[in-house]
Amino acid sequence: MLRKILKLTGYILLTAFIVVTLGFSMRENRHVTCRNIEIEFSEDELIKTSREEVARLIDAADNELVGKELRAINAELIEKEIEKHQAILNAEVFKVVAKDSTSFKGILGVRVKHREPVLRIMSSSGTYYLDKTGEQIPISSSYTANVLVASGYFSEDFAKEQLLPFAMYLEENPFWKAQIEQVYVEQDGNVVLTPLVGDHLIELGNMENCQEKLRNMKVFYEQVLVRNNWDKYQTISVKYKNQVIAKKK
Repeated sequence: MLRKILKLTGYILLTAFIVVTLGFSMRENRHVTCRNIEIEFSEDELIKTSREEVARLIDAADNELVGKELRAINAELIEKEIEKHQAILNAEVFKVVAKDSTSFKGILGVRVKHREPVLRIMSSSGTYYLDKTGEQIPISSSYTANVLVASGYFSEDFAKEQLLPFAMYLEENPFWKAQIEQVYVEQDGNVVLTPLVGDHLIELGNMENCQEKLRNMKVFYEQVLVRNNWDKYQTISVKYKNQVIAKKK
């Protein structure tokens, strides 16, 4: 019985200690000020803005963050300002209270996730990247992405409605992702592909049934080119239904 009483008394004292400690910490933390800002993002992302650029966006939202009490900082406002940048998909702002040798210090953490480009546009309508959702990402000296390039004569709508789905199809197909490095749209709307292997061009024609055309092209590769010199042909056309027309040099 005595053991139970002592055990219960111990629990009560421990609970009281935790309550008092938390209450003290909360009072201490209420007036903790922001000492510094830490910006982080994944190094694996295809494109990344510089930390200086993110800092500029943070400063545009509030240029008096350092020295301000953490509880007075509007994290949502800062997130919205950062997300105005076209290369940034979303931002998360969080507040951290850390204990140093003598007191508490506040840290404002900013975690940024960038958009993922799948296609680079270089045309009469402009130069930019497109992500999977069709959002434009501006070209910048701060980053570059090794993605499919589309050039020639076409509108923004054509890029989003025709070229982007085609680029995503290539992205999901390991063979064609490794083989096609550039798409060129001629003034009449016909599409020409530049492969990475071989000294030939692929005449795709219009974008209708493009997946079927590529399947025919792959059969030609498997049955013909594997037995011949890849540099033997000048052009290979798959723009006509169920036909592969190869023109030698």
